[in-house]
Amino acid sequence: MPNIESAIKRVRTTEKSNELNAKQLSSMRTAIKKFEKAIEVGSDDVAELQLAANRAIDMAETKGLIHKNKANRTKSRLHAKLAKKA
Repeated sequence: MPNIESAIKRVRTTEKSNELNAKQLSSMRTAIKKFEKAIEVGSDDVAELQLAANRAIDMAETKGLIHKNKANRTKSRLHAKLAKKA
């Protein structure tokens, strides 16, 4: 543990931001998995789940958790899976 007050505060804020970032990434991955599972099953609400997954991906990209190219690549792959099943 650091002794300097500003370093102590930096540790606290870093831990907090790491927790929030992990939560955001986890929710993005969950949305993607829900969409892929719905595609496999042939569910009716696939379009809604794709919108939710795209939104989660865009939020993670906006916050700087994933790179812009990764976000676009992931959304493209989801769209391709939807088009293949349709």
